[in-house]
Amino acid sequence: MPKLGSVTPRHLIALLKRKGFELDHATGSHYIFFHPASKKRAMVAYHNKQLPKGTAHKILKLAGLSEKDL
Repeated sequence: MPKLGSVTPRHLIALLKRKGFELDHATGSHYIFFHPASKKRAMVAYHNKQLPKGTAHKILKLAGLSEKDL
């Protein structure tokens, strides 16, 4: 399995949108995405720094995506 590289929130949001997720709502700096078909949710903290690897991995897991999708 390839190691997860550095991921920015902007890159992760673009991936979620490509995979069919839609922005449900935003609360402060957190964007909550919803996939209408799979009924899954993913929350991304939007800031200018890179996401920690564990956080990015957990967001992908909750969205039902893998590291290969990046």
